[in-house]
Amino acid sequence: MASYTVNTLAQQQEMLEKIGAESLDSLFTAIPETLKLKRPLSLPLAQSEFAVAKKMKELASLNEVFNVVLRGAGSEKHYIPSVVRQLSGREEFVTAYTPYQSELSQGILQSIFEFQTGICELTGMDASNASVYDGASAVAEAVNMTIDRKRNVVLLPDNLHPHTLATVKTYTRWANIELKTVKSVNGIIDIPLLKDLLNDTSACLVIQNPNFYGLIENVSELSDVVHSVGAKVIVSSNPMTLGLLKSPREAGADIAVGEAQPLGMSMAFGGPYLGYMATVSEMVRRLPGRIVGQSLDLDGKRVFTLTLQAREQHIRREKASSSICSNQAHCALIAGMYLAAMGPHGLREVAVQSSSKAHYLAEQLSLIGFKLRYDGPFFHEFVTDGPLTSVTVETVLHKRGILSGLPLGENGMLWCCTETVSKHDIDRTILILKEVLA
Repeated sequence: MASYTVNTLAQQQEMLEKIGAESLDSLFTAIPETLKLKRPLSLPLAQSEFAVAKKMKELASLNEVFNVVLRGAGSEKHYIPSVVRQLSGREEFVTAYTPYQSELSQGILQSIFEFQTGICELTGMDASNASVYDGASAVAEAVNMTIDRKRNVVLLPDNLHPHTLATVKTYTRWANIELKTVKSVNGIIDIPLLKDLLNDTSACLVIQNPNFYGLIENVSELSDVVHSVGAKVIVSSNPMTLGLLKSPREAGADIAVGEAQPLGMSMAFGGPYLGYMATVSEMVRRLPGRIVGQSLDLDGKRVFTLTLQAREQHIRREKASSSICSNQAHCALIAGMYLAAMGPHGLREVAVQSSSKAHYLAEQLSLIGFKLRYDGPFFHEFVTDGPLTSVTVETVLHKRGILSGLPLGENGMLWCCTETVSKHDIDRTILILKEVLA
């Protein structure tokens, strides 16, 4: 205990005497002995600040930084404008706390409101929440929004991101919700197979667009089929693609969700990331988490406040549809700043560059013997098979400072390009692989 607090042994003893306790151990008598650790922890002795800093630098030097990243699968390397990095790191933003007292939290509330506005403009939806933990939990929360007593069957395509599938299964494991798998054909959702599964117990269909294999789904046609039986459509989109593709609302979605990491956040070893959620006005009261609204004060000035809190678990308790009552405030701030800095033209440019470079990489790979697994349209990710094993490709490129696509089985690989990849990077990658094939 003394090793982890600034209190001296004398101070600890004084505090124990104040509360009438004999020892620190006496504070934990309610814990059964069988649950207590009997052996000392194997921890190093305390060190000076200089020694600790030196050790941390040594550990950090073991990290390998790739200058060229050709991997996505839910985490992408995008250029982050300096203005976003600088402003989001200011102390008034990184030290802000839960904005329950709106009169003291106008700054953080406005930042959330601006994020919500940007998400609505991207997705075409009427309302957005203040964000959830990540893209996978956003899908799971959206599924919960569609469930009622008569409709409890959720349709999940097998081309969703594996993490999304796992998260939805975890969320629904002990609920009265039935999950059914929709088979894909040539990498995309097969409409005849979907129709066979739809009926009056169907609550929703989840569509990832582009899907895990990078392919673009026909969301409009799928939405028409699902709506014909009264079920809802949840579209999970990479927000960066919405600078070019039709918005989820335009394609018929009832709920738009996704992982917002591409909007100004680094890959950061896998997190923290940011789940966005938006929906049509008819379903806004089912949105989980916080929603920041805009109003006027007594002087007619623009003000911000948390709204629709009657949906929340800390108010409705067991009647609430979600237990989330927090949000990724700082990540949402970063995303809002990124959207403001880039603007519509900037987002479109990133989308065009990412898609164009991915198609160039696919073309060049096909010229040296790699085959596209699927022949459908793709955005900035695609899957290839052979002629080298995925382990060989990953190892060879790794040695040259290039992070390859994500291995999928023995010969498969999921490639990704963003605006950070140059034509020179792609040509160099092809040249390296040619050398191996020679």
